[in-house]
Amino acid sequence: MPTITYLEGVIAAQREEMERDPSVFLMGEDVTWNIQGTTKGLVEQFGPERVRDTPISEAGFLGAGAGAAMVGMRPVVEILMAPFLYVAFDQLVSIIAKSTYLYGGQASLPLTIRLPLFYGGGNAAQHSDRPWSTVMTIPGLKIAIPSTATDAKGLLKSAIRSNDPVLVFEDANCWSSRGEVPDDDDFLIPLGQANVLRTGADVTIVAIASTVKMAQDAAKQLAEDGIQAEVIDPRTINPLDKDTILDSVRKTGRLVAVDPAHRMGSFASELSAIVAQECFWDLQAPVERVTTPHTHIPFAREMERPLYPNVDKIVAAVRRTMG
Repeated sequence: MPTITYLEGVIAAQREEMERDPSVFLMGEDVTWNIQGTTKGLVEQFGPERVRDTPISEAGFLGAGAGAAMVGMRPVVEILMAPFLYVAFDQLVSIIAKSTYLYGGQASLPLTIRLPLFYGGGNAAQHSDRPWSTVMTIPGLKIAIPSTATDAKGLLKSAIRSNDPVLVFEDANCWSSRGEVPDDDDFLIPLGQANVLRTGADVTIVAIASTVKMAQDAAKQLAEDGIQAEVIDPRTINPLDKDTILDSVRKTGRLVAVDPAHRMGSFASELSAIVAQECFWDLQAPVERVTTPHTHIPFAREMERPLYPNVDKIVAAVRRTMG
């Protein structure tokens, strides 16, 4: 298998699906310029009809994507930075998430929304949000958060083939990571299938986005002290592979949930509630959460970076839950 970067996985997924299905097209701000590095070579191969630049109007072009999906196309809409999705929330919440339900199943929306995330780099409060926690509360939306090159390709291809709206959050902190990725055009990672990255009997660590690598590094460090951590990447938070996570917690009796989003209402919080409700009698210690404090993100990197989860914070949380 070829070794490629996360970004190359995103490009490969779009190219293969556009080659396979003429109804797939890409639209977004400056996608023909490859401004984010995720559309390289696509306009040259498929032309401006299928790789479309849009005005700076997220509500307008996300709504256009919704309409195109309703009439049989499979749009891939790139939002330049994930927090810009807020500008299009009426389209997302009132139309995209609800139309299949409102029309009694007569309408489907095979719409993929790609959402690059830029945090930890001094982009300040309006550009640094990790908004999967917000959209997680909205019924009707599938949410994928790939953390590796393999997942970047396999999950995005599954999203494009889905008949439901799928939001794919692409963490820029993972973009340079490399991995062996199948070059098979039909390589897919099903939405709703977690990945157990490391097995262990003492504690379960569930992490998403850039914190997956941190969790693996923390597990290696803990192993030196005889603590065997099981590390799980859910890969999608809706649908969520609860069975894999709950089976692990029943085995280990402990959970550390790691999430770069703000703590209040986070995926880590929801997961903690699920485990507390469904594995209460299996838990040997309180659930631990490693998240970002409920505060706005400052511009100064020296102030910003300590806010997010890191290896030391994960190790400390595991030690607390181990007593």
